[in-house]
Amino acid sequence: MATDVDARDVDAIVVGSGPNGLAAAIRLAQAGCRVVVFEATSTIGGACRSAELTEPGVVHDLGSAIHPLGAWSPFFASLDLAAHGLEWVTPPAGAAHPLDGGRAAVAWNDLDRTADGLGRDGTAYRRWFGRWVDDFESIVDLTLHPLLRVPRDPVAATRFGVAAALPAAALAQRLWEDEPARALFAGHAAHAILPLERPFTAAFGVLLGAAVHAGRGWPFPRGGAQSLADALAAELRGLGGTIVVDQPITDLTELPADTPVIFTQPPEVVARIGADQWPSDYRRALRAFRRGPAAWKVDWSLDGPVPWTNPDVAHAGTVHVGGTLTEIARAERLVAGGRPADAPFVLVAQHTPFDPSRAPAGVHTVWAYAHVPNGCTIDQTDEIERQIERFAPGFRDRIRQRHVSGPIQLEAQNPNLLGGDVGGGSYAGRQIMFRPRPQLQPFDTPLPHVFLGSASTTPGAGVHGMAGVGAAERVLDRVLG
Repeated sequence: MATDVDARDVDAIVVGSGPNGLAAAIRLAQAGCRVVVFEATSTIGGACRSAELTEPGVVHDLGSAIHPLGAWSPFFASLDLAAHGLEWVTPPAGAAHPLDGGRAAVAWNDLDRTADGLGRDGTAYRRWFGRWVDDFESIVDLTLHPLLRVPRDPVAATRFGVAAALPAAALAQRLWEDEPARALFAGHAAHAILPLERPFTAAFGVLLGAAVHAGRGWPFPRGGAQSLADALAAELRGLGGTIVVDQPITDLTELPADTPVIFTQPPEVVARIGADQWPSDYRRALRAFRRGPAAWKVDWSLDGPVPWTNPDVAHAGTVHVGGTLTEIARAERLVAGGRPADAPFVLVAQHTPFDPSRAPAGVHTVWAYAHVPNGCTIDQTDEIERQIERFAPGFRDRIRQRHVSGPIQLEAQNPNLLGGDVGGGSYAGRQIMFRPRPQLQPFDTPLPHVFLGSASTTPGAGVHGMAGVGAAERVLDRVLG
């Protein structure tokens, strides 16, 4: 291994410098371990990076752009990341959902304001999400830790479990009478990247919908997602940890045989890295892990803010573009069936109205992606722009430059995004709860010194670092304790 760091002189190794890898390394360093992080690319951060994609001086997020669970991560909250320059920006509305005719449902951070804007569904919306806001700390504790543990609040956990198991489409139709409230919930639930008729899609709608109103909104790091990765890296270095970039690990034999190692790669990659050292049944289980659909991502620089027909949409950091519940459900069914949607569900992030540091005066950024089948090569840029133009006439006239990243480009940029899968694997079937396979300790492998801590393990995707923390705790308990 060509590096100035001798892996034999450290107590633990982490492979990958995304939020999970950095969180794992910090937790180990806090316990007094000499830890090194090996990063395959030249830039730390994994899916939490930023770059000037369209024009010099205009900052875009390469991966994750809005971080509702980052604001609730118990591990991030335990660190003084502000001392390393991290500042959270919280728009007044977490998400907005435009509809035809200039209508829109807006999930303001204030629950009552949101409900007041939903007409006759307001009372039902306030009642439904009010209960989850009251239980939110218990829900976060449940969802950001392995499921096979005693929850902090068993009653709240049971309530959430019953609601979470439902199909999002059926639940929305049962709870609300009019399209705005139904569509707003559908937009949250579609983050599951599954057909909304599937069980457990309501979990995403409840969790993300309640996060808007629970006191921290849907924030993002000022200056770009890279700010979070850089703050975590500074925390690690302050604890004596080391990060080595441009150092891919392609074979387990490259590492010392007895030194604990945490991999933050997808199961298929870990299967290759372990090669013949894995027992055959475990290797088969890793290879059987199902990839999820992909993203077709477009970043734009604009000569003004997005001209939404409904002005309230401009107050949200995230905009769910896809029309009605029925339209969103159709788009997600098509993707699950292996076809890109002609009218896709598009997730849009508009940062510069709330964070002007990302671009020169007068220039605005927009980040967006549509769900597409894994590995899709059919250009979806026009479909994405047509959907935005539908609710923001004149959008295309404001485009200065665009940068397109299809699934192939996303994987080239970040090798963990296999086929453009931004969710760390499908959430269909048992993979919503048991990742990467059913076992008591999701971070353990058959090799006593090797652990998994990626988005393909519990608790799944999102910028929160908790998979890495869980793996680090297992290292401390099982090997270094």
